[in-house]
Amino acid sequence: MKRVIAMILAGGQGDRLSVLSEERAKPAVTFGGRYRIIDFALSNCANSGIDHVGVLTQYRPRSLNDHIGIGGPWGLDRGTGGAGVSLLQPYIGSQASDWYQGTADAVYQNLYYVEESRADLVLILAGDHVYQMAYDELIDSHRATGADVTVPVCEVPMEEAHRFGTVILDEDGRIAGFDEKPERPRSNLISMGIYLFSKEKLMEALVESASTADGESDFGRDLLPRLVADPVTKVHGYRFSDYWRDVGTIESYFQSNMDLLADVPELNLYDPDSEIRSHIASRPPVKIGASAKITRSLLSNGSVVNGRVEHSVLSPGVFVEEGAVVRDSIIFDDAHISRGAVVDRSIIDKAVQIGRDCLVGNSDDYTENQDRPDIVSGGFTIVGKRAELLSGTIVGRNCVIGPGVVASGDKQHCIASGTTLRTEHASGVFTV
Repeated sequence: MKRVIAMILAGGQGDRLSVLSEERAKPAVTFGGRYRIIDFALSNCANSGIDHVGVLTQYRPRSLNDHIGIGGPWGLDRGTGGAGVSLLQPYIGSQASDWYQGTADAVYQNLYYVEESRADLVLILAGDHVYQMAYDELIDSHRATGADVTVPVCEVPMEEAHRFGTVILDEDGRIAGFDEKPERPRSNLISMGIYLFSKEKLMEALVESASTADGESDFGRDLLPRLVADPVTKVHGYRFSDYWRDVGTIESYFQSNMDLLADVPELNLYDPDSEIRSHIASRPPVKIGASAKITRSLLSNGSVVNGRVEHSVLSPGVFVEEGAVVRDSIIFDDAHISRGAVVDRSIIDKAVQIGRDCLVGNSDDYTENQDRPDIVSGGFTIVGKRAELLSGTIVGRNCVIGPGVVASGDKQHCIASGTTLRTEHASGVFTV
């Protein structure tokens, strides 16, 4: 088998996840209770025998760096012969060094890392996708076709295709056409944002792109269309039919978490042959109180449930008091839901305090968020890290409560649907 180095693009801000990515990189956002989004790319590498991995970080990397550490949970802590994981952040040290200006530019600025490896193939991965893939099968396909570049592709509903790079394959599986986020897609077959290059072809393409690009350079927008149009370069597609989601929007992130609650989820977290690994802090077992009622939910270690949890995902250390209800929601680490509170169709970030008798996501009014109707419009209410809702606070739908906000409001003066509260608006304490 040819030697492979993987480069995981994990530096994007990802503002379409609203306040969830305000204090952390998108790949560091919690998923499925106990995981981070980047765990899927790292675990796929580990399960496929790829032990040389570079993680390209930029935006607010501390949480991501702390999570990955030296790569122990994924068997990437070897540190010999170039194997293991390396965290690659922008640096100042040469004329070519600067903040990453797009995905292709990020890899270009780390070409020395690729050059110094003994790899024959370079696997470019996104750090914000949720899926399980055997990369060794992708590599076998790449080798069998003699391709210079192989791009995994999958089908999506036609109405969603405009969000992605769309692909047309010829009868030999070669990519005959590629359109990046077209207004009117010609195909519902899309690029998954994964690229397997021969090392020489990648280096050649990146150097050429750097010499001609004016500023930002991306794989999907710039490199791939150029390579597909080049009659000499063989760009092949690799069909993938299993579960794959780009969780870069609030709606797709929420739905992907809810998908895990199906009787037989398409994304099988229980298959030992494709285990998703993660850095997990030591926590005591889940504790279920005498008054608890739990249906179709995921609970993580350290959680204590004395109330009702329905169709929800709970991260480690969540406390649900007796008389509280959590319904159709995602609750991050160490959040506290007090007696009498009801949390419905909401995403509650780390260390949030929901006071007694609070109603969160409580309204028949589905007015879009006033500040970001493009990303908060599906009836989800999002509460940022360390925010506190004082007793009796009522929050409508499509609301965004920023990190650290302290808010209060009663039935006569509730936080109306579509409202955004942020600490920069005032002292961070809101009474409505």
